[in-house]
Amino acid sequence: MSERILALMGPTASGKSSLAERLAERFDGELISVDSALVYRGLSIGAAKPDYPHHLVHLRDPVDPYTAADFARDAKRCMEEIIARGRRPILVGGSMLYFKALIHGLDDIPSIDPSIRAAIENEAREVGWPALHRELSKVDPASAAQLHPNHSQRICRALEVYRGTGAPLSAWQRGEAISQADQFECIALRTEPRAALHRRIECRLDGMFAEGLIDEVRALMARGDCHSDLPAIRAVGYRQVWAYLQGEFDLPTCREKALVATRQLAKRQLTWLRSWPDLTWVWTDAAGRLAPQADSAAEPDDVSDLEGSSMMEGVWHARIEEVIRNF
Repeated sequence: MSERILALMGPTASGKSSLAERLAERFDGELISVDSALVYRGLSIGAAKPDYPHHLVHLRDPVDPYTAADFARDAKRCMEEIIARGRRPILVGGSMLYFKALIHGLDDIPSIDPSIRAAIENEAREVGWPALHRELSKVDPASAAQLHPNHSQRICRALEVYRGTGAPLSAWQRGEAISQADQFECIALRTEPRAALHRRIECRLDGMFAEGLIDEVRALMARGDCHSDLPAIRAVGYRQVWAYLQGEFDLPTCREKALVATRQLAKRQLTWLRSWPDLTWVWTDAAGRLAPQADSAAEPDDVSDLEGSSMMEGVWHARIEEVIRNF
């Protein structure tokens, strides 16, 4: 297949999944989920599991961490199989590190002994992640400077690389990864104004609570082998409900913390996308219709941040505009 593979990106609740489903139906495609929560079995309501078939959903048990490198390997296999069937693979999701691993490659960091990660997580339970962040700042100040003191997953990763290899993660990341960017057409959805995206986020979160998110997390807790340091449980929404069930705060506070965390996730996703090379933006309004690029509703600093992104139309860009206009 000579055309490039679509990588459909965007912040959470921007309408990626529904658009991807229409594209798959219209252009004989199969969807590959790019979501670091949906890879885990038992995470459905809080991870917004779609009804439409996606590859790479519910692959792993929550106690078995899944990495960006695992995703890149599995996604490549899926794409090859889909193309062999004469169909079009369509990547869709918001886990930007997964997209990076697949499209731009990861530096060749050696595998780390799992016991090192377990030891770090045990230390965190005793002294807290801010203390480990201070330790990281001594051995890898470049990595520590990019991380919030409570960003447990990334602090743990940086420390385990240092302890496992003797070299800081920032040094490994200066290596030359192998990019396959020419194989993909990267397109991101952007909802404007920002308040419209925030309303979508709030509406979807309230729907998750109504559908049984608390019971879903309670079932994970009842297993007895899950804990709050697992990547699956640290996922936005799950982390806050887990803390609620442990009695750390009441339900209204849980809902507010989950809402704030989801908005922060959307902001981080947009930050990734602003620096993504050769990216085409598709601007939509609150109703999901095509909107003028960088219209007056967008904040001026956002518009300038997006100037470096590609605005060149490709095959998939034209198809997306056709589907949105005809929906």
